[in-house]
Amino acid sequence: MAEPRVGIIVPTRNAGRFLDDCLAAVRALDYPQEQLEIIVVDNFSTDDTSAVASKYGVRFYQIGPERSAQRNFGAAQATGEFLLFLDADMMVAPTLVRACLAVVAVPDVIAAFIPEKIVGTSFWISVQNFERSFYNTTPIDAVRFIHRATFVEIGGYDPNLCGPEDWDLDRRLAVRGRFALADTHLLHNEGKFDFRRYIRKKAYYAQNFATYFTKWGRDAITKKQFGLWYRYFGVFLEQGKWKRFLSRPIHVLALYCLRFAVGIVYLRSKFGSSSDG
Repeated sequence: MAEPRVGIIVPTRNAGRFLDDCLAAVRALDYPQEQLEIIVVDNFSTDDTSAVASKYGVRFYQIGPERSAQRNFGAAQATGEFLLFLDADMMVAPTLVRACLAVVAVPDVIAAFIPEKIVGTSFWISVQNFERSFYNTTPIDAVRFIHRATFVEIGGYDPNLCGPEDWDLDRRLAVRGRFALADTHLLHNEGKFDFRRYIRKKAYYAQNFATYFTKWGRDAITKKQFGLWYRYFGVFLEQGKWKRFLSRPIHVLALYCLRFAVGIVYLRSKFGSSSDG
């Protein structure tokens, strides 16, 4: 019996320097390559993205205007039973597909969270990785491995959102079934930490927060995703995580420096908008 077919969707824009590592890792998966549909959806890059994609023999398309539309387009080209959504700066563990399939083989589980490890070349990257390690399976996390039929049924990602589109997808998926954490990982390559780039990225995503609030209101989930208590304290302390959190005081201090900067970005986006939900 053939292994399930999996569509791997990679949206990208001017990320050729990362895409090479991403696709190399995908090609090294411990899974039959003939059962993988590797689909790169490029937002009209001006770097060597197309050449990198050609090097690995993947299906390559160019479409915009944003990540949600790119992901939806890529998913529409796939024919397999499952979809895996990656970013161009991510690298998969060799056993990732099999680990995700094991999770969704459980009755009523329709999607899998995949733990992320942030890698790069500075202390601040280690701080980001420390922070990210507390988010697995929380409302701040997002699923990446999904039954394609369910993804299609709910209409995919909302093209009006870029930033919180993954949270929005999770909320619509959650009424169809359960999520579980896969016993594997992704490496998220942030390169060398650049504070200005970090803030610009957060500010860009914050532009869609008002649209997200208009759609979902201020319920228990959005309060956790955006609320001061949960984002700054609760997510690090709940379920016994406080022990690991307090064991790294230097990282905790640095983490709160980054959280403070992101909080300023959020407040500016909130009070700078005529409608914040």
